[in-house]
Amino acid sequence: MTHITHPYAHRLGIIRDWKSRWFATDKKQFRENIKIDNAIRVFLTKELRGAYVALIEIERTATELRVFVHTSRPGLVIGRSGEQATKLRAKITKLVASIAPQHNRTVKFDITEIRQPETQAAIVAYMVVESLEKRMPFRRVMKQTVEKVMAVRDVVGVRIAISGRLGGADMSRKESIKKGRIPLQTFRADIDFAYERANLPYGVIGIKVWVYRGSTYVTQAGINGVTRSQA
Repeated sequence: MTHITHPYAHRLGIIRDWKSRWFATDKKQFRENIKIDNAIRVFLTKELRGAYVALIEIERTATELRVFVHTSRPGLVIGRSGEQATKLRAKITKLVASIAPQHNRTVKFDITEIRQPETQAAIVAYMVVESLEKRMPFRRVMKQTVEKVMAVRDVVGVRIAISGRLGGADMSRKESIKKGRIPLQTFRADIDFAYERANLPYGVIGIKVWVYRGSTYVTQAGINGVTRSQA
């Protein structure tokens, strides 16, 4: 039997760091923090749909709860004169207070720009979703997206798999396209993975994207001190 592991979880502690970074003193605080983290991620995923968000990270200190949003369209998240970012921060503060009234940390909201969106699997998956929801032929969408991603110098391999009622067919099926290498079992392989859904009139289409960005060799500095290789 095959056992499929999530490419991100497969490399945690090796070349990946946790997306939520904090410590809990007891089980009650642990449950509360998990609930708050999940609520923040669900809220931001819904609010920032279309803003090409690749990653949401959450950090806690004794006095702060800091949310990091990595996006290739920071202008949409920040808004004119920072109005959108201020509104999002206020909504997150209200959301946290509704879940944990005793929460006394100040909410901080940071936005980081992604220079090369084609190297992020989440953004590539959303590109496919946008094209499919515009009713473009799925084979053309897959081929054009793969060529666009492989044109980036930092990308060594890419694979896109879509499944569902492709082309409006009565029976669902799965199709995929791959270019380059995707060494899923190599721990040092920097593989980004994402899953998205395209909501079409005749059903939901699932999209999975793997992007291989070369090998990462961890130095003595740890996960944050890495060197990258295209080998």
